[in-house]
Amino acid sequence: MQTQGRQRATLPDEFALIARLVADLPHRRRTILGPGDDCAIVARGASSILFTIDSMVEGVHFKLGWGTPEQLGARALAVNLSDVAAMGGVPTACVVNLAIRPGLTRRFFDRLYGGLRRAARAEAVDIVGGNITSARQMAITIALLGDAPARPLRRDRARAGDEIFVTGTLGDAALGWRILAGQKRVRSSARRHLVSRYLAPTARLLAGQRLARLRPAPAAIDLSDGLLQDLGHLLERSGVGAEVDATSIPLSTAYREVAGPDLSLALGGGEDYELLFCIRPGHSQAKLARWLRVPTHRIGAIVGRPGLQLRGAVRPRVGGWDQLRAQG
Repeated sequence: MQTQGRQRATLPDEFALIARLVADLPHRRRTILGPGDDCAIVARGASSILFTIDSMVEGVHFKLGWGTPEQLGARALAVNLSDVAAMGGVPTACVVNLAIRPGLTRRFFDRLYGGLRRAARAEAVDIVGGNITSARQMAITIALLGDAPARPLRRDRARAGDEIFVTGTLGDAALGWRILAGQKRVRSSARRHLVSRYLAPTARLLAGQRLARLRPAPAAIDLSDGLLQDLGHLLERSGVGAEVDATSIPLSTAYREVAGPDLSLALGGGEDYELLFCIRPGHSQAKLARWLRVPTHRIGAIVGRPGLQLRGAVRPRVGGWDQLRAQG
């Protein structure tokens, strides 16, 4: 994904900056889980709530000509819903901030909110307020609340011996982005599938909620920044390592048609919004797919020694999504 490279070249690594900024934040007793996971968890009486926020900025995450305003509104909510899915939660309410630049019409925002409202109704999410400000680039930011399950899925729950699974297929959205950006010319029927996977991601809410019913609750993360990068975050939080079989990475027919044997975007492209989870042995792919109601594939295992071993492929040329650096 493209950013303004010369202007951003002096910025630090995204995750190093996050770690620096959250190193000494105040946490009161109501905070169950602070920075470092897909959502924060905050106590509310005898129960707890999930809290997450995400932004999409024109020129960084999207270009207005790539899809419809309705798709943009729905996508803005979907990326937040995916965080709640990764914790096994039920989304409840959100607020929306719009940064508006000159040149955008009332009709555009009517359509944007039309897509946002339909997406919110589909998942029973109340839009309870927001804010509007002027800016040089259009942006939409959503802060989302959700009900946490009794045992939320967390990144720090992986244990040696766990098997690693992912939902859906990987790499489609990253290929779709490159098609829209003009980096790949695709005239086949695969184009529609790949572009749709970028413009209209699906948050795996039901899968996350069903995973949270398992005992022990799996470790989980949503795949927004690329498989290897996001798995790396989970390994770091859990203090373990992993062995991944690249030949087991699930790929769509469209991906294979366009990318062939190149796994770079499936391993490091980002924007998939699928779930990666680590679960105790004994669960077959077929059984999990039926339970979660989405195709599910085993791609590796958690090991005790630190590090990530990728077997069956070279390291991808794409290193994962970093909000502060230009993407290739």
